[in-house]
Amino acid sequence: MEQHTETRHVVIYGYTHEELGKILRHFEAQLPDYIRISIHNSNLVTRVTLTGVSTGVELLRFKMNKYHRNLNDIFTTDVVAMSDHTPAEVLGQLLKERELTVSFAESCTGGNLAHCVTQVPGSSAYFLGSVVSYANNVKADVLGVSRNDIAQHGAVSCEVVSSMAEGVARLMRTDCAIATSGIAGPDGGTRQKPVGTVWMAAKLHDTLVTECIHFKGDRNEVIASATNHALVMLINLLRNSFVNHEDFNDE
Repeated sequence: MEQHTETRHVVIYGYTHEELGKILRHFEAQLPDYIRISIHNSNLVTRVTLTGVSTGVELLRFKMNKYHRNLNDIFTTDVVAMSDHTPAEVLGQLLKERELTVSFAESCTGGNLAHCVTQVPGSSAYFLGSVVSYANNVKADVLGVSRNDIAQHGAVSCEVVSSMAEGVARLMRTDCAIATSGIAGPDGGTRQKPVGTVWMAAKLHDTLVTECIHFKGDRNEVIASATNHALVMLINLLRNSFVNHEDFNDE
């Protein structure tokens, strides 16, 4: 008899590979022989794929849908997508559905947010632009960040990243905004703000939320992790499911 193949995906955010192994151990043990699971984890974004192969199409689809729902129940609010989509793609879908626009103010991510979002076809419908405000003078002169805030709190601070988000939304006239400011390394860290410290802000209309996370890894990994985290912040804000995380890292 002909073999049929069914595939399901769940994309989640915020777990290390080791944490996923512990959480999914019991789930994996329940899977029948004809369904296998694969896990791809990169910079705190994980794609879990279920692949089932069987001659009985209806039973296979029933079982695949069941285990797909089970994964959603396990991770609940940490689910980014129940399909094979990146955070940038999910954000784009939400913005298009609501006819909203977004802009970015990037310091430590250096334009990576804009790069990820513009890789998505059709992103011109909602993404208007980005300011890579690497220097403090650009933060102040272009985005309107208070020089007193920079002097008092430092460029990597809640006050500065909040003003960056407000400033770029005002400058670009967008409904939403994301801002990042941090220390990607390998140098520049202090005892109070070690390498990997990143402040991020997400804005939706008059609501603005901020988080500070200490990411682990090399410079590129910190930039990628901060990009993913900031995108997920705005996704959760749009879904009305934003919850401030206690600081975590990807080590």
